[in-house]
Amino acid sequence: MTKELRALSVHLLTATGAVFAMLAMLAAVEAKWDLMFLWLGVAFAVDGIDGPLARHYDVKRNAPQFDGVLLDLIIDYLTYVFIPAFALFTSDLMSGWTGWVAIIVITFTSAMYFADTRMKTKDNSFSGFPGCWNMLVLVIFALEPNHWISLALVTVLSATMFLPLKFIHPVRTERWRPLSLPIALLWTGLAGWTAWVDFAPGPLVHGLLLATSVYLLFVGIAQQVIPQRR
Repeated sequence: MTKELRALSVHLLTATGAVFAMLAMLAAVEAKWDLMFLWLGVAFAVDGIDGPLARHYDVKRNAPQFDGVLLDLIIDYLTYVFIPAFALFTSDLMSGWTGWVAIIVITFTSAMYFADTRMKTKDNSFSGFPGCWNMLVLVIFALEPNHWISLALVTVLSATMFLPLKFIHPVRTERWRPLSLPIALLWTGLAGWTAWVDFAPGPLVHGLLLATSVYLLFVGIAQQVIPQRR
């Protein structure tokens, strides 16, 4: 296989995320939330491996006819933002007007954030909350907090999208990666198991899911506060 074909195959892999997004949406329309999150989990896994592959095979040079960044952003908006927001609203986990506020705030602020050219930092982290609503909504499905708590989380995280707060990319952010990457993988496994057992995995998994979520949410801010050793 030529290097051009290898690079093209990475774009094709990225594009499968659109298929998984459609499968997740079909499950969401039928209120099959466990199946929806499982398909979103598959899309999440693809998103985790296509980036390193794209850099390894230098897709910008070897398959420049396709814009991998644009393709990735389109699929990320579907799987990270649009479908989770739809699920949050139609599941009645946020009742009345709070659900309307949540989906409007999530979709609007995320559209602006995804188009923001300042979203990446020099160390390959994100400036502002990177719109990972799929992760938040899964935790809401699992823990079922009061809808006021859910609304507060949506409001605060939406505001932080446009604040100079750092949020790590578990794969690309080098600082503390030996700890952050295993925790991100653990979170993914916990999330998959939670969806597999229809959001009733037991208190231990709930506790670990919450703890890993808190770490991934605040570790970037901690890196801003704690000076890096030279």
